[in-house]
Amino acid sequence: MLKRIMNRREAEERVRRENRLPPGQSLTQKFPVLHYGPTPRYKADLSDWDFRIFGLVEEEKRWSWDQFSELPRTKVVMDIHCVTRWSKFDTEWEGVSLQTLVDEGIVRLKPGANFVVQHCEYGFTTNLPLDVMLLPNVLLATHFDGKPLERDHGYPLRVIIGTFPDRTEEKSAYFWKGGKWLRGLEFRAEDKLGFWEQAGYHNNADPWKEQRFSRF
Repeated sequence: MLKRIMNRREAEERVRRENRLPPGQSLTQKFPVLHYGPTPRYKADLSDWDFRIFGLVEEEKRWSWDQFSELPRTKVVMDIHCVTRWSKFDTEWEGVSLQTLVDEGIVRLKPGANFVVQHCEYGFTTNLPLDVMLLPNVLLATHFDGKPLERDHGYPLRVIIGTFPDRTEEKSAYFWKGGKWLRGLEFRAEDKLGFWEQAGYHNNADPWKEQRFSRF
């Protein structure tokens, strides 16, 4: 156990020297499970699941799981940072990039679309500016570390927002800004606070600025 603690401390010091550890954060070698409410269950074939694109788009979309799985795939390696002060490094994700969907004309946005609300199971929402959602460090993720997401981590689909190890993409956010059990993206002209944002969490949530809370 002592060796494991020392290894964690050495790894934490390394990422700190590399300017990859945001202020107030600590490295974890686990993957903590944090969410509000129950964990949804789906049929094994996901026949009861669909995904919706709506709002300020030229054509609303509703994809089944099989249809969603046919969309262009992307893999990324990122560091992720939770508002509860843990950070996990060099995590590997696979899924669908909203940037790719827009660039390839699969999703066509109307003028005036400036914000995106993520709609998840049980009415949970979280929000991000469109320019952030279109960054390469944001992914509609189906796989973690080469395997389908676990139920507690958002199976079958969640949004992931992180930081590239070389810090080439400066805009990022705490992990809660990526909703678990994602069922739709709503494109809007004006911002709309999500669940935790309404509860007092910071709307921008930049981990490098420690934007944890806005009201307390």
